[in-house]
Amino acid sequence: MQDRKKIALLIDCDNVSHMAIESVIEELSRHGMVNVRHAHGDWNSQRLTGWREKLHPNAIRPMQQFAYTSGKNATDSAMIIDAMDLLYSKSIDIFALMTSDSDFTPLVMRLLESGFPVYGFGDKKTPKPFVDSCSTFIYTNSLTHIEESTHNTQQPTATCKSKLRQDTNLVRLLRNAVEQTSGDDDWANLSRVGKYASNNSSFSPVNYGYKKLGDLIKATDLFKITMRNDGSSMYIKDKRKKEN
Repeated sequence: MQDRKKIALLIDCDNVSHMAIESVIEELSRHGMVNVRHAHGDWNSQRLTGWREKLHPNAIRPMQQFAYTSGKNATDSAMIIDAMDLLYSKSIDIFALMTSDSDFTPLVMRLLESGFPVYGFGDKKTPKPFVDSCSTFIYTNSLTHIEESTHNTQQPTATCKSKLRQDTNLVRLLRNAVEQTSGDDDWANLSRVGKYASNNSSFSPVNYGYKKLGDLIKATDLFKITMRNDGSSMYIKDKRKKEN
């Protein structure tokens, strides 16, 4: 337990739905312990009724921020101050921001400069600059609709494969990651592929309906797959490559 990464989840309740909070916490728990859970907003506002019902069941601490001036978002400033306080406390290993507001892009960049991974969670309206700045960005609607059991037990449909292959950015990213991490035999370890992809973009397989990168790779049908080390390691190779 002591070796688990400590994660701070900061939520912009004025700018993101409460519907996906359980899925967000579940996803973050795969990477460490979400020991800081702060929900920022004006809790006198009726707009946060849905969030109020989520606080106690998910052990989330409400951070009150009064709207001192109409039209000004004081929550943003309070959340940034909270993040910097946690940064200097040196008690956090990973930051997670649940928001769809691009105004937090400079904060993400500052945290990255200090060596902290930053996970972003927001809806489809989230501006691209914020999405791209995060170490990993996951769309909350992808989390709430994902059906891992279906992907694990059934072969991907032709429609699913076609849709993935038509995403030129995804295809380019995956092929480039495999090429950059492959050995002389053109085979690449899946773990290295995932690390390369995440270091060069805000990529997450969750946004494509899969919790695991291996399942996404299989669904694209763009790569040859083999298992090594007694079946514990997946290696992949671009199908366009000839056998050595």
